[in-house]
Amino acid sequence: MTSAGSVAETQHCWAVERPGPIGTGPLTRVVRRTPVPGPRDLLVRVEACGVCRTDLHLAEGDLAPRRPSTVPGHEIVGRVAAVGDAVTSFRVGDRVGGAWLRGTCGRCRYCLAGKENLCPWSTYTGWDEDGGFAELTLVPEAFAYPLTEAHDAVSFAPLLCAGIIGYRALRRSALPEGGRLGIYGFGASAHLAAQVALAEGATIHVLTRSARARGLALELGAASAAGATDGPPEPLDSAVLFAPVGTLVPVALEALDRSGTLAIAGIHLSDIPSLTYERHLFQERDLRSVTSNTRQDGHEFLALAERIRVRATVTPYPMSRADQALADLAADRVDGAAVLVPD
Repeated sequence: MTSAGSVAETQHCWAVERPGPIGTGPLTRVVRRTPVPGPRDLLVRVEACGVCRTDLHLAEGDLAPRRPSTVPGHEIVGRVAAVGDAVTSFRVGDRVGGAWLRGTCGRCRYCLAGKENLCPWSTYTGWDEDGGFAELTLVPEAFAYPLTEAHDAVSFAPLLCAGIIGYRALRRSALPEGGRLGIYGFGASAHLAAQVALAEGATIHVLTRSARARGLALELGAASAAGATDGPPEPLDSAVLFAPVGTLVPVALEALDRSGTLAIAGIHLSDIPSLTYERHLFQERDLRSVTSNTRQDGHEFLALAERIRVRATVTPYPMSRADQALADLAADRVDGAAVLVPD
């Protein structure tokens, strides 16, 4: 292992000890041994870690934990503090990003077909292994993103999941050139995907319960912003549901024009009410899910974000207040994306 000087043997981090409603304190600050990189791992000193709704789902138990006392966080920006003996792509001091997708088998029919996001043996940061709500964390070399110095760490962090997943959801929505796009929910992922769609010439209508989010949508260039269950002012060619609210699925389907497509972006969604074929799906409307992302999605989005100058609206929190960041996210008190930074 090659390292940059001494690395402390222990560190402070946050762990989901007892999943439950955020008000019951499922996230606990603990002291853990600093992880030691394996042959192909990077030990990354965290400069910023975005707070994703998936972290909230894990803390509250909507997403069943895969291991006890998991450290959440998968929008990681940091500097390489040490590398495993077999690492060849990164050096100590490099700026890197760690994201949700952490590992795949590389051999199954999905991986071989370029659909590694569907790999049955895929693993995820902050779910299968500890993530970035910590001072130091491990990132596998093959799933680390090299990052430039173009943005500060806080601005970069939301791009590593909210941005990448939003990008994949946008592509899954089959938005035609110059099309009319509906965005349901307008948090971290949605406000980044909206910037991509606007740069590509789309007309955007945002539908969300948060008045503050509607204001941000209009500032970014949305043609309209209304309540989540309101109808858009014109039929939609495509829509993306970012809010984890199943009752909005029929609402969004009804807003689609003929041959329109609705993509559901989240890893968790509350129950979908009964759909009527004639009312919701007839006239060749499509309903699609979004499952994780591929590394290709990540590289494409990060390059595009640099080219069109995607900018994340962020609300920074000190790492010592990660529990408050999750509580604020649950209560829709966060503008754009919450990001944890070292105290």
